[in-house]
Amino acid sequence: MLILASQSPRRAELLSQIGVPFTALSADIDESILPNETPEHYVQRLAQQKAQAGWRASADTAKRRLVLGADTVVVINEQVMGKPKDFDDARAMLNLLSGQQHQVLTAVTVTSGQRFETILVKTDVTFCALSPSQIEAYWQTGEPKDKAGSYAIQGIGGKFVTHIKGSYSAVVGLPLYETNQLLSRMSQAHEC
Repeated sequence: MLILASQSPRRAELLSQIGVPFTALSADIDESILPNETPEHYVQRLAQQKAQAGWRASADTAKRRLVLGADTVVVINEQVMGKPKDFDDARAMLNLLSGQQHQVLTAVTVTSGQRFETILVKTDVTFCALSPSQIEAYWQTGEPKDKAGSYAIQGIGGKFVTHIKGSYSAVVGLPLYETNQLLSRMSQAHEC
């Protein structure tokens, strides 16, 4: 039995897409960046903490279970861009991304309680140059309000992407190939 430690509808859709049965639950953690923490360490730490929180929250369910936690961040110039606080924050983020290449880092952790394994997938995404009116119109759609980096590649924000090198599904929130491989490895180890 797999527990998805996330309420993200995108992650749920992606897991369903590869035919993985699961139960979702919320895994609330402190997502503050630690002093001198690299983006890679940050996103992996959050995925691990979400998986651990999911493990603790699902303690009353089946004994033989795996818990998956994941996190996705947008990074430009080693700066992690979270979800925007307001329009000014979103505008600042989108201005940074405008006409530039950035990275999307997605970490996935699967735990059996006794052991865990984490993978990190890096994808390069390039944006077209954005005008102030495009940024404001995009904000008005409501889409950027709860998205890392203030955009959703699978939504309206996809029209700003000129090039992607890496995993599209990782940018959406869960790298399908790598997650499937990780679940296979952990399931085999969990059965022993």
